[in-house]
Amino acid sequence: MEKLYRIEKDFLGEKRIELNKYYGIQTLRAKENFNITKTDISLFPNFIKSLAKVKKACALTNFELGDLTDIQKDAIVQACNEIIDGKFHDQFIVDPIQGGAGTSTNMNANEVIANRALEILGKPKSSYEFIHPNNHINMSQSTNDVYPTAIKLTLHELIYKLKDALRFLRDCFEEKAIEFKDVLKMGRTQLQDAVPMTLGQEFKTFAVMIDDDIYRLRNVQALLKEVNLGATAIGTGINTKASYQRKVISNLREVTGVDYVSAGDLIEATQDTGSFVHISGMLKSVAIKISKICNDLRLLSSGPRAGFNEINLPPLQPGSSIMPGKVNPVMPEVVNQVAFEVIGADMTISMASEGGQLQLNVFEPLIAYKLFTSINMMRRAFYSLGEKCIKGITANEDVCMENILNSVTIVTCLNPLIGYEKCSSLAKEALRTNKRVYDIILEQELFTKEELDELLKPENMVHNFIKETK
Repeated sequence: MEKLYRIEKDFLGEKRIELNKYYGIQTLRAKENFNITKTDISLFPNFIKSLAKVKKACALTNFELGDLTDIQKDAIVQACNEIIDGKFHDQFIVDPIQGGAGTSTNMNANEVIANRALEILGKPKSSYEFIHPNNHINMSQSTNDVYPTAIKLTLHELIYKLKDALRFLRDCFEEKAIEFKDVLKMGRTQLQDAVPMTLGQEFKTFAVMIDDDIYRLRNVQALLKEVNLGATAIGTGINTKASYQRKVISNLREVTGVDYVSAGDLIEATQDTGSFVHISGMLKSVAIKISKICNDLRLLSSGPRAGFNEINLPPLQPGSSIMPGKVNPVMPEVVNQVAFEVIGADMTISMASEGGQLQLNVFEPLIAYKLFTSINMMRRAFYSLGEKCIKGITANEDVCMENILNSVTIVTCLNPLIGYEKCSSLAKEALRTNKRVYDIILEQELFTKEELDELLKPENMVHNFIKETK
């Protein structure tokens, strides 16, 4: 079937646009110019919806100020609502990484909303004398306030989703902490035997680490509520009416249901990307913690015959093309790699933020792309880790107990009674003779068997206090 086209013009010339497309000439130019990631901004549906929410708030404000007719306002608001409901996202085709500080993304939204609004009014696409992408959809706006505001709206929602994933992962570890509360094992420092603990305590620690970051994410999320909408080009509010900035923030709160506030200094807020750097640092912190946990899981499950072998991870797939029977810790491994990506993204975001010049940071598209990608990857990875790995972990209780009985460091509990030097001597003797500490103590008649059995009960060594003696 032969395609039908319409002609659109800008100050650089004209282009043919497929008749059924809602985007226009500026979107098409951006599509041709920026073939970087080979993806579209529709990869981030929350971001598309955020753009529509900002445009809706602006349209409502411009109507209240008498700059849009009732008919124009209704058509624009309906078009925005449809995009918020998930429609027309396939028309957002520009690459997430682009020159122009996000102008291509802003114009993609302006053109789609304008042409859909025209269609609602029964007008042909591109009949911009009725509703124009710049004159009406972008009225009282600039990319420089619309784009960062939409980024913050998106991050605010994505962090909620990330916290949900972290809560799920935390709960998985807490369930295992309860299941393993009576499994005694050897704790380790510097990968060397330390003192006994329970496997439940080890898994509880993982849960607490995650819970701490859920709390911290809630704090950094508050940074996103301060936006520069109404600042227009550089923060001076050029091309807006005196009451526009106050009204548009009020309408944004109404549209989103979130208590967004205006930045105290709009010129500063338009050029400063510090909040994005702060959030990226928090994402890096979360990634590092979860990666450390995955390192521990891989160590504890190593072997099974020639490693720690204290826990079993669920077998998910064959682990070798040459070694039959080999099973690898693939879920912790993939989460490690996600963490490395997030850590690298943090450096990219840091450099992009530092690279801003004068009244605008032109690298916000890269910042947004990295933040959105990091959060989405982390969220998927954490759900997979909890569901496919943590829930199915089992304990090798016999191995854990054998490690305790064979360790010389259980002598640590005798420090308060016989002193560090004597305990060191016992440990050295045990290593030299390959005897158990228990047997050497009895040979040297330091304690009776009854006294020693009580002192060296492993369950008496997993608490953070010294028993009082009369």
